[in-house]
Amino acid sequence: MPEDQATPQPRPSGLPQGVVLLASFLFVVWLVVNSSVEAPIVAIGAVVSFVLAWIFARRSDVWKITVTPARAVHFIAYTGVFLVELVKANLNMLRYVYAPRIVIRPGIVKVRMPLTSPIGRLVLANSIALTPGSLVMDLRGDALFIHWLDVKTTDPEEATRMIIGPFEKHLGAVFG
Repeated sequence: MPEDQATPQPRPSGLPQGVVLLASFLFVVWLVVNSSVEAPIVAIGAVVSFVLAWIFARRSDVWKITVTPARAVHFIAYTGVFLVELVKANLNMLRYVYAPRIVIRPGIVKVRMPLTSPIGRLVLANSIALTPGSLVMDLRGDALFIHWLDVKTTDPEEATRMIIGPFEKHLGAVFG
């Protein structure tokens, strides 16, 4: 056998890293969507969440996230920041809807993508897309192209500060 070929390493036994974290997240989503804590719904949700988490964690390294107390605190802080930004964006949309005359400047802006991990990029893109008035159109390298309902600046650095700024600190601490 040639020396340059790698010998297959045995897979570690036990749960793949990230299964518990992903299963917990999926289970919470299941409970929220079903809005019930009846025994059959909880049991089915637990089984489905664990099976999906097991499949995803074994097939990809994306879900191998190390949970530390600092990361947990930053994730909780990110959740609070996201909810505040969500409320602000919804109130802004209400202002547009109920205004007698809508004055907006829609356009596409380029912003810098500060995160490197795939899951961190996904969370950031979804955070932007879930806030009304903005939608992620494309991701090229370290740049995001965002459709912004009311473009306040076309400068990439200023747009990055305005759109990504609230999320960047906490998501960077959690996902890198």
